[in-house]
Amino acid sequence: MDQDRPLRERLIDVGAELVMSEGTGALGLREIARRAGVSHGAPRRYFPTHQALLSAIARRGFADLGERFAQAAAGARESAPRERVRAIGCAYVGYALEHPGMFELMFRHDLLDSAGQTPSDEPRLRESTLPLFALLVALVGRCGAADPSVTTAALWANWHGVAQLWHWGSLPLVLGEDGVAGVERLVGAAVDAHLGGVLPGPAHDGGVPA
Repeated sequence: MDQDRPLRERLIDVGAELVMSEGTGALGLREIARRAGVSHGAPRRYFPTHQALLSAIARRGFADLGERFAQAAAGARESAPRERVRAIGCAYVGYALEHPGMFELMFRHDLLDSAGQTPSDEPRLRESTLPLFALLVALVGRCGAADPSVTTAALWANWHGVAQLWHWGSLPLVLGEDGVAGVERLVGAAVDAHLGGVLPGPAHDGGVPA
């Protein structure tokens, strides 16, 4: 850890490392402070509550996930909109399986609904999550979906379920396979199920919004 980084960022760094390696149960204020090399009361100068620090750590996760979305979309930019949706889905499930602790933290409702837990000069966690959903809604709309928001929500729920059930071992068990190819087939099946029969016209075929 870079000791020259501002303490606030070091605390988030430590928390992110902890949740990646040991899961959400390791994210105590005292342990984060100890690993950052400061007193157990030091985090309170930047994070008035434990939830405020957890929200900041979760925002780091959403930033990382947003970068993966952008890379996936860029890699499929010359493809049809549905293929870009599929690429983002693979990035989403891949991130969940690679970083299950962070993924769990990112979707805790008490952190998403963090009114009063975040300093007034910082965005609430929900303001860090909604742009990723909006990006996917726009792309699903370009696929010609009649109700892009509802279709995207259903597709997201499907991907989230794939991530959880694959992580728990249920899907590899029932499918009799394990590995990236199986995950990608499930992601693709979800896309086909929710966008099946939807053919994008010329007005819908565009890139992922910046």
